[in-house]
Amino acid sequence: MKFSLILATVGRVRELERFLASLAIQTYRDFELIVIDQNQDDRLVPLLKNYENHFQVKHLRSAPGLSRARNAGLRHITGDIVGFPDDDCWYPQRLLDGIEKFLKGDTHWDILTVAPLNEKGAFFLGRGSLHRGYLTQSSVWKSAISWTLFIKRHVAEAVGPFDEKLGIGSGTRWQSGEETDFLVRAMKMGFSMWSEPDLAVYHEAAYIRFGLPDARKTYRYALGMGHVLKKNGYPIVPTSYFILKPLAGALLMLAAARPREALRYCCMFSGRLLGYASSPS
Repeated sequence: MKFSLILATVGRVRELERFLASLAIQTYRDFELIVIDQNQDDRLVPLLKNYENHFQVKHLRSAPGLSRARNAGLRHITGDIVGFPDDDCWYPQRLLDGIEKFLKGDTHWDILTVAPLNEKGAFFLGRGSLHRGYLTQSSVWKSAISWTLFIKRHVAEAVGPFDEKLGIGSGTRWQSGEETDFLVRAMKMGFSMWSEPDLAVYHEAAYIRFGLPDARKTYRYALGMGHVLKKNGYPIVPTSYFILKPLAGALLMLAAARPREALRYCCMFSGRLLGYASSPS
């Protein structure tokens, strides 16, 4: 089974070099890297040239936007399994080997998500754990990040492109939710998804001090979640849970005299609510 790894990048060189180095030492060698370069210059040309003799690299350009970049990459895949690494993540040496063995041995699974870990080996953004098992349209929200996903090619072809109105750089209010929207659409079509914590992708930790810029970012991401809930016709019970849970968190943080955390939860609540309420049915 061949991997097609679609990597969208802008503004990063050092972090991308670390990812390329992790690919160069993979024990499983049947893969291609499709780099979707959204820089306005040629800063990546010398770096990518250094790895041309280590693995197959396709260097492409696209208009701004994460979803646009991934769609551009999907048009050039030749592999059986598609991954979407971030430009600041990196793979353990035997990751592709483990994924190939898993998906080849358990052929009834169409999509695999693995554990997201930071550089210290802890779960990314304090997620705490990743359960092993079948994912549903509700559990997918807390168990799948784009850079931990590996999707069989026939699924990607059947589901179609990422919604370019969603995600970072989309130019809309919906600055998140593109991978979850894709996965929910896949599940509606009958494709199955498995969560496997024994395999992992590493990613730089995100340290949130939560000033005003973080509040805006959290709010925009929450708008995307609310929009995806409405777009995909989620029932009222799970929708209410997703929207009201951060409100409960805000009240608890206020009671504990932790105003920064309370503000973060308030941004999540208001963004999800307004994203849902302002989205077309």
